[in-house]
Amino acid sequence: MPAALSATAALLALTTTPTPWATTTATATAAGPAEAGQAYPGEPMRDPGTMCRIAQAAAAGGAAGIRAQGIEDLRRIRAALDLPLIGLWKDGDGEVFITPTLDHALAVAETGADIVAVDGTLRPRPGGRTFAEIVVAVHDRTGRLVMADVSTYEEGVAAAEAGADVVGTTLAGHTPYSRPGAGPDLELVAALSHDLPVPVIAEGRIHTPEQAAAAVEAGAHAVVVGTAITHPTTITRWFADSVSRSPQEIHPK
Repeated sequence: MPAALSATAALLALTTTPTPWATTTATATAAGPAEAGQAYPGEPMRDPGTMCRIAQAAAAGGAAGIRAQGIEDLRRIRAALDLPLIGLWKDGDGEVFITPTLDHALAVAETGADIVAVDGTLRPRPGGRTFAEIVVAVHDRTGRLVMADVSTYEEGVAAAEAGADVVGTTLAGHTPYSRPGAGPDLELVAALSHDLPVPVIAEGRIHTPEQAAAAVEAGAHAVVVGTAITHPTTITRWFADSVSRSPQEIHPK
């Protein structure tokens, strides 16, 4: 198992430049919890300094590593924290925008990130290179590990066969063909964890400690939690929507 993923009872915290579902995220290995932070463009918290402080706060809470998005965010977090760092670069307006090209992946590696997260779906990517070609190039040129962000079982298997060092369920429910749902795709987590020879990280739509624990029970090596921990706007909206409901809606007869 890669050294950057070998710790147990540990957390990974990350900051990311957001997409409609993406978050600055923290991950926890199987025996531990997870924390994360995010801010969308135009929000008060959206700057690399704030994202770095979020990562530091997550580390203070027990995070064993950080997963972050954005070159400047990654540089600042790398300078501030000596924890394993998963890095990515969200760019472009096409279907594939999580570290979409080899140039993006190499730039992420140059920030000092230990693991480079890349879209591991089977969709065509900008630049024309395959996921496997990006993995080989990152390994050969930088010595960094590669995490495949996938949405289905088939994509996870293909990513592992292509050389991914770790597979995450990051995009489950966020591609047109993957299974939607309000919570994490625990069935996918269980299947990949059982069948793949590499660590599987549960990520996406994990909103409660119970869901995080369920992902661990399903076999995940680590759990990534974003919005539920460090996106105050969304968290506040959850509470505001709940308290604004009528008593009949909350306690139907």
